[in-house]
Amino acid sequence: MHFALQCGPRLLSLEKPRVMGILNVTPDSFSDGGRFDTLDKALAQVESMLSAGADIIDIGGESTRPGAAAVSEQQEMDRVLPVIEAISNRFDTIVSLDTSRPTLMREGAAVGVGMINDVRALCMPGALAAAAATGLPVCLMHMKGEPRTMQQEPVYADVLVEVGQFLAERRQVCIAGGVAESSIVLDPGFGFGKTLKHNLTLLKYLSRLGNGSPLLTGLSRKRMFAQILGSDSVDRVTASVSAALLCVQNGASIVRVHDVAPTVQALAVYRAVQEC
Repeated sequence: MHFALQCGPRLLSLEKPRVMGILNVTPDSFSDGGRFDTLDKALAQVESMLSAGADIIDIGGESTRPGAAAVSEQQEMDRVLPVIEAISNRFDTIVSLDTSRPTLMREGAAVGVGMINDVRALCMPGALAAAAATGLPVCLMHMKGEPRTMQQEPVYADVLVEVGQFLAERRQVCIAGGVAESSIVLDPGFGFGKTLKHNLTLLKYLSRLGNGSPLLTGLSRKRMFAQILGSDSVDRVTASVSAALLCVQNGASIVRVHDVAPTVQALAVYRAVQEC
């Protein structure tokens, strides 16, 4: 089954896997916090990712790393809205907004956002109504707990069943709340309230989680790779690209990554083999 997302004026076909480039305009994101905290730096990074083959730019103004401090709504808006507007004016690309706040969803849609990516799966009061009102595609992610506490010994009876049930339930709630069924994307939330074993299980059986919607995955530079490789200082790029490829092989339509160029190259090889 091939999906397509109507991202504002742009139609994104998911007949082939798509790469979402990460742009964090935050001082404290786990991998690139503070690197793109001015408009010029942010736009230069967007240009670099698009040149490398990114299909979507995902911009976030609130860090959701384990232990991250909360930011105010105004802080988040001040961080992301000028960048979104500048990207929309300068580049022909789809901008995804990584937020849980309903006001920001509406404001983002007004300045060019083509997709909403919510780690809280539109559970914040007013978020579902706001997302539905924009008419944009939404990505619903599973997270156990909140960013500040989610990695404090997360426990599941069966992680695959519980994550699958949550995503299926949120999908139905969002459809009932006015989000088009064809506009829903699901994300199992690797690293968001999961141990290494949980993450590996979800990756291995990823294809079971779609529930009739395309899957988005975000494994880029996660701590799980340091755990697998036995070192916190190891470069996680190669491991991240390998994981992105595994995600696509196991059913992901969109992979959310920091390292666009090597991911695009790996997926090009994969696609060439699939089509030969």
